[in-house]
Amino acid sequence: MTNRPLSAAGRIAPLIRAGLIAGVVVAGLAYPLAAMAGFGIKAGSDALQSLPEELSVVPSAQTTYVYANDGKTLLTTFYEEHRKPTELADMSPYITQAIVASEDTRFYEHHGVDPKGVARAFVANQQAGGVSQGASTLTMQYVRMALRDGAKTPKEALEATEQTTARKLREMRLAIEVEKRHSKQEILERYLNSAYFGHRAYGVYAASQVFFSKSPGKLTLTEAALLAGLVKAPSAYDPAVHDQRAATERRNYVIDQMLKMGVITTDQATAAKKAKIVLKLSSPPNDCVSVSAKHNDWGFFCDYFRSWWLEQPAFGVDPAEREESLRRGGYKVVTTLDARIQKSAMKNVLDKEERKSKYAHGEVLIQPGTGQIKAMAVNRTYSLDQSGNGRHTDRAKRKDGLKGNYPNTVNPLLGGGDMAGYQAGSTFKIFTMLAALEKGLPLSTSFNAPPQFRSKYFTSPGPSACGKHWCPKNSSKSMSGRQTMWSGFGKSVNTYFVWLEQKVGSEKAVRMAERLGLKWRTDIDRTMATPDRADGWGAFTLGVSDATPVEMANVFATLAAQGKYCEPLPVRSIAGMDGKQARYKGVEVAKPRCHQAVKREVALAATDAARCVTGYGAAKGECGGWETSPMVHATMQRPVAGKSGTTDSNKTAWFCGFTPQLAAAGFVADPDNPDNVVGSGRGTISKFTVAETLKEALKGQPKAKFAAPSGKLVGSGRSGAGNDRRNGSRDSDDSDGSNGSNRRNRGR
Repeated sequence: MTNRPLSAAGRIAPLIRAGLIAGVVVAGLAYPLAAMAGFGIKAGSDALQSLPEELSVVPSAQTTYVYANDGKTLLTTFYEEHRKPTELADMSPYITQAIVASEDTRFYEHHGVDPKGVARAFVANQQAGGVSQGASTLTMQYVRMALRDGAKTPKEALEATEQTTARKLREMRLAIEVEKRHSKQEILERYLNSAYFGHRAYGVYAASQVFFSKSPGKLTLTEAALLAGLVKAPSAYDPAVHDQRAATERRNYVIDQMLKMGVITTDQATAAKKAKIVLKLSSPPNDCVSVSAKHNDWGFFCDYFRSWWLEQPAFGVDPAEREESLRRGGYKVVTTLDARIQKSAMKNVLDKEERKSKYAHGEVLIQPGTGQIKAMAVNRTYSLDQSGNGRHTDRAKRKDGLKGNYPNTVNPLLGGGDMAGYQAGSTFKIFTMLAALEKGLPLSTSFNAPPQFRSKYFTSPGPSACGKHWCPKNSSKSMSGRQTMWSGFGKSVNTYFVWLEQKVGSEKAVRMAERLGLKWRTDIDRTMATPDRADGWGAFTLGVSDATPVEMANVFATLAAQGKYCEPLPVRSIAGMDGKQARYKGVEVAKPRCHQAVKREVALAATDAARCVTGYGAAKGECGGWETSPMVHATMQRPVAGKSGTTDSNKTAWFCGFTPQLAAAGFVADPDNPDNVVGSGRGTISKFTVAETLKEALKGQPKAKFAAPSGKLVGSGRSGAGNDRRNGSRDSDDSDGSNGSNRRNRGR
């Protein structure tokens, strides 16, 4: 609001006309103004000149709307006060007429303070010996709401609404100034966007949605009159809670006032008063637990989005301030969630009677080159209600009376928040291979991999120990013999990769994982990843560290993008109340955050070896006659690469697959008890889940091919070997055989 210089007489003249009768400042109004009763005009002038002239309007809290990637499918909303600003032109004329008739029939005649209303209230209250009438105009009410909404402390909020002379005088002064600076239509629009109608609905848009499930532009006469009547006392006249008699009487009073004002006809008034109150109540979703029951699976993606938001400095200096921004900022958020892909992913994780399994079966899909998360699905119901959940699989926790996470949970099973993740098994061999390629070792690097390998790493006594040394084994004898990166990765040969890790250094593999987005969330992982311990972490290559499905899907999305790493991103756009895109340090918050994490030729070489895993076959080398996951290419019938991974005794089972257009990570594990074995029967579930979902997600899209590697990183592999699938191809259990207790290795 712009200040205008006014004389003292000019500033107080409207107030004098409004009630400074015989030198008394409206003693006996709706609130105790008697303190001014002995003042003459000059005394009143002196007091009023000290009051503020300008109303500082702080934007009201607005609802944040969160949509799927089409910008139309609503996932949920976040709010403290459900409110959405609406222009007067988008409101039914009935609601503007009804609110004036209900609250201030002389609204278009006064200039912020109504002299007749003041006089009437003065007489009525004197006769009643107390408060029986008020003199607040619609403009004064708007001022009060603006002061309330702009309060930064409880004290300011109290001062904005307390029944005192000072508060009333301030409202009058500011109302007059508001009227000088804004048109009646502007004031009416602001009022209708600020008024409280009950049920946490602030503003006419929210009220129309809550009580009638419609936009304010479609309100009928009877509906508008009902809403206008609620403003005076939302709780007392609430037709959804109380007997509708009081609400009907109040509505009919508003209709009568509209008739007196001449904005409706007698016939309209008669018909409207005879009509019964018909509500179509709706409860706007609030937060992730309020996603629709039909699309409950969106809750896990929503939870990830919320966790992501709380990490963004663009929305506040700390998580508490960012949370407030989410719930009060009125943003329009278009997320990356693809409802079609999400539906496919959910169908596939629920296949094979996995809906109520104590084992979590889930997958995440990410777009290479952007990091955009397209789907997050898991065989759980997103709900706080765990009363009907099964027994906890951890015996100690079960004794304490704790229930398991199935079928209901809000734990971030797929990533985000404080979820540590799950041991990812042999999928971690990708980090060793990338580190080796980066160091200059070609794909043809060969080693005669024995059934058991005596490594340089030290460990505690156990099944995988040879004295003080860690001696991992292969999961089958067919893995023994001379292997290259192509065959070693395709068959998931443990002894080959531990040997390769020794050549490149395990710390290099650990640092590669960090570059590709892995975070260490457990005490043991953080300890082992430190510079003074990482070079002795031999078991790292066999996936003894925890990782989340989001992280692992993004690792392989980086390969699909030829080494371009993009942070996992759950949003496409974030527009503020002004319609502008949210920015931080000049950059759009929703813009993909990418950089070249590994050289292109390194990523292409690793991808060529990863083709061996799926049965698609390498472009430049021999895959060795069989592979761990031939069903993936057989299902998809398009270029696809990836890596399977199981841990000791099949405690978890993973598959990460990717095409040039889309990457996915699927897993089976027990989030409650990492030591609970999922069993060999579930060892291939994630492979089929990922293959089927990628197939359906890419339906109708070109069968994009991988770029083949070239140069020194290929080495002496057989050029042009193509799809090296042999009759002996079979599915193999690639568990790491590393002994679960050997997470540390006591490396030197």
